This record gives sequence, C-alpha cells and structure tokens, in this order.
Amino acid sequence: MARPREFDETAAVEKAMHAFWEHGYEATSTQDLCEATGLGRSSVYNTFTSKRSLFQRSLTHYTSTQLGKRQAVLDGPGTAAERLAAVLDQAIEDDVEERRRGCLVVNTLAELGLPDDEVGAALRDDTDRNLVMFAECVREGVLDGSLRDGLDPADVAEFLLSTTSGLRVMARRGTSRESMHAVADLALAAITR
Repeated sequence: MARPREFDETAAVEKAMHAFWEHGYEATSTQDLCEATGLGRSSVYNTFTSKRSLFQRSLTHYTSTQLGKRQAVLDGPGTAAERLAAVLDQAIEDDVEERRRGCLVVNTLAELGLPDDEVGAALRDDTDRNLVMFAECVREGVLDGSLRDGLDPADVAEFLLSTTSGLRVMARRGTSRESMHAVADLALAAITR
C-alpha cells in the first residue's frame, strides 16, 4: 500500500516558484528544488513527475496570484486612469520589494520563448487574461472621461502590458524607483486627457 503524502503540495509549489523565480528554469537544479521545498528527490518526482511539470505548476501559481492582485486594483475605486496608475505603481513597488527579481512571466519568456507545451499555454493564458483586463479598463476610461477619446482598447491593452513588462525588466537591471515612476508617468500621459 502506498504511503500517504505528508506535505502540503501547494506550499511546495510556492517554494519551488521562488527558486525558479530567483534562478530561472535552466539554472534551477533538482537539488535546488529539493532544498527549496524540503522534499527528497523521490518525493519531487513522485509528486510532480518532472522538473518541467513542477515549473509549469509554479508558473501557473505565480500567474494566478499576480492576475488576482492586478484584477483587484483594476476593480478598485477611482477613475480608470487612477486605477491604471495604481497598476503601474504596483508593478514598480512589487519588484522593489521582491529583491528586483523581475516578473516570472517576463523572465520565462526571455529564457524559453513561447514553447509549444503546458508552459507556453500558461504564458499565453496569462497574456490573454492581462489584455482582457486592461482593455476593459480602457473602455471604462474612455466612458468616464479619464482617458482620451478614440483609443483602441486592444492596442492600449498591448501598450499597458508592454509597459508593465518593461518596468519589471527595469527593476531587474537595478533602475531607480524614481526613473521607473517617470516611465510610468510618460505611459499614462500618452493615454490620459
């Protein structure tokens, strides 16, 4: 009879996520994952089947958490322009607080591209969901008058996603908080009244 698992799988995924986030997919060894999760090699493989599968679960956990945080800001109080400013501020502050590791999604795209597997599917899903959230906020901003008339929500959503991704890269390379906020202000100036 198989022994029952004696660990919290979600906590193990969270810990593995931090290891991948810190070092990247390729540079994170199985030993690194064992140390991060506190699991033995056989437990890692019996539970998650492969490093790639554990990475996909870690990436999905990360995107779900980040999308939830972003959606909460976009659903919050204020005009659409104010909520978009808050999202850009959140991207800057999160990176400064997270030891300037950047964004796990952006880091993964830079390292692996867009693979044709579950990792690629998680990356595409994250992009699609971000674009939908941003486009909806842009539509609201045109209606509430805080964003310029005539903006194409899909185009502005791409612009905003590119801006937030760029801010995460800036943080990773050690750019000052002030310079990052200046870039965020320029981005907002391009779409606000």
